[in-house]
Amino acid sequence: TLAEWEDWAVKSQTSMSLLNFGQGAVIALGVTLVMYLAMRGVVAGEISLGDLVLLNAFLLQLFIPLGFLGIVYRQIKYSLADMDLVFKLLERQPEIEDRPDAAELHVSGGHIRFDAVTFGYQPERTILHDLQLQVPAGHKVAVVGHSGAGKSTLARLIYRFYDVDSGSISIDGQDIREVSQDSLRAAIGIVPQDTVLFNQSIYYNIAYGRPDATRVEVERAAAMAHIRDFIEGLPDAWDTVVGERGLKLSGGEKQRVAIARAILKGPQILIFDEATSSLDSRTEQAIQETLAEVAARHTTLVIAHRLSTVVDADQILVMADGRVIEQGTHAQLLAAGGSYREMWELQREQREQQEAAPTAPQIA
Repeated sequence: TLAEWEDWAVKSQTSMSLLNFGQGAVIALGVTLVMYLAMRGVVAGEISLGDLVLLNAFLLQLFIPLGFLGIVYRQIKYSLADMDLVFKLLERQPEIEDRPDAAELHVSGGHIRFDAVTFGYQPERTILHDLQLQVPAGHKVAVVGHSGAGKSTLARLIYRFYDVDSGSISIDGQDIREVSQDSLRAAIGIVPQDTVLFNQSIYYNIAYGRPDATRVEVERAAAMAHIRDFIEGLPDAWDTVVGERGLKLSGGEKQRVAIARAILKGPQILIFDEATSSLDSRTEQAIQETLAEVAARHTTLVIAHRLSTVVDADQILVMADGRVIEQGTHAQLLAAGGSYREMWELQREQREQQEAAPTAPQIA
């Protein structure tokens, strides 16, 4: 744990400080004593001044390498600690494992079905309650609702980061617990709300979706995600390092990299979990057009908070407290006058207020 690592780091630094102090004290006292005795020898005429200089040079050649022992000691301690953490990590048993007889997932159309699914991250708190949900093959289905309704949990369960407590999730009639995780995740492309990027080049982060892709394919995916012009305008272009977790990129730029990665992967099933939440209105509109084009050829599940991004969905499901409370097209749900219409009216008022708000004057 982080607390254990902190405790180890404090102990290591303390022992290192004591070692440095003790080593420095021994060397200083030793040099002082030897030089004192040598000076007495020079004064007594027992050794020459040249012998004193030679002795001093010998001492420097002896004690300078000894001074590096502290550095070596510190490196060894840190290496041993890192090795211990690695071994502990390797010894951990994964919570989700393939069955011994797990088959490969064969996707023909990409029909997703949640059948009476109940799930909770902790036993005392259930997130999804007996959920019935279907995403027909080749269709675009959107899931909307307030925060805490259980929307993002759907994506985590489809990707099998967790197993359901009861019920089942199937793709084209195959229970995802009975197929290998590698084949399952190879068939799904996901753009998460919190994009994960590596401290590598932008090109590497996009190509991570399909490492064997050609440069032309990577650049085409970036163009479809409306980030190619941005990349080529950077000083290092495609070789630009994005920093740890992409800290050198804005939220919108990270999301566009993730979208390009998903497009490049070319899976049969696409999941967008708030995929455009960090984009400005103009970029979002352009991205939505691209996503609509991509989604037309795939089974697509869109998890969204902004309803304006899902009006073209074949089916919209409204979730609350882990249950589907309304479903239908955008027009049908507005006509029904339920929770969806309330959220739509509220978000429309918020957009109108933002558009009507005066722009702050710029300081010359």
